[in-house]
Amino acid sequence: MSNLVLDNVSYKYRNAESAAVKTASCEFEEGQFYAIIGPSGSGKSTMLSMLAGLDLPTSGEVRFKDESLSGLDLDRYRRESITMIFQAFHLFPLMTVLENVCYPMELCGVHPKKAKERAKPLLESVGIGEEKHNRFPANLSGGEQQRVAIARALATGAKTVLADEPTGNLDAANTVNVIEILRALAHEKGYCVVVVTHDPEVSDMADIVYRMKDGVLTRER
Repeated sequence: MSNLVLDNVSYKYRNAESAAVKTASCEFEEGQFYAIIGPSGSGKSTMLSMLAGLDLPTSGEVRFKDESLSGLDLDRYRRESITMIFQAFHLFPLMTVLENVCYPMELCGVHPKKAKERAKPLLESVGIGEEKHNRFPANLSGGEQQRVAIARALATGAKTVLADEPTGNLDAANTVNVIEILRALAHEKGYCVVVVTHDPEVSDMADIVYRMKDGVLTRER
């Protein structure tokens, strides 16, 4: 069974002349690292938004583990089944690194002490040592902030990671670091990782590459 499926999905914004996504069909499976590439305005971020349940398709169907998103509690789906990573990190500036990673667990009812116990090895797994756990995000480099954002994304235990331009604000060295972390999640821990990107380095390292152009999705590799 595929983890996430788009079945003839289209999406048209209100008052738009044409659909942002046009009859897209594809499948995303656990253990694979996917890249969706294409120019700005091609529809790739709209597609990611539908995968996340932030928008439902105008026509067609998005399914998670064979269940249509239209029939799911989407707040719970986003809280427990999928997790997202963004270009701008979106860390809470007045929370420490450790508190940022604890937050989604506490939101799901995990006791703060237990959340800290889980958060520390997550941070270590992305190369953020204990000496930085009590720092605020502003005191970290961009690469470090993105690694904290990845640790926070993993905190709920969701095995599907949706990433929107996760290397867009990073230099070359940190880009490679982040890609390697995401690849390892897919290949070593069985995550389904879907990355929307302009970065050819990301697509070069992906297992499967889709291209969006004028709302049309095609498999490139």
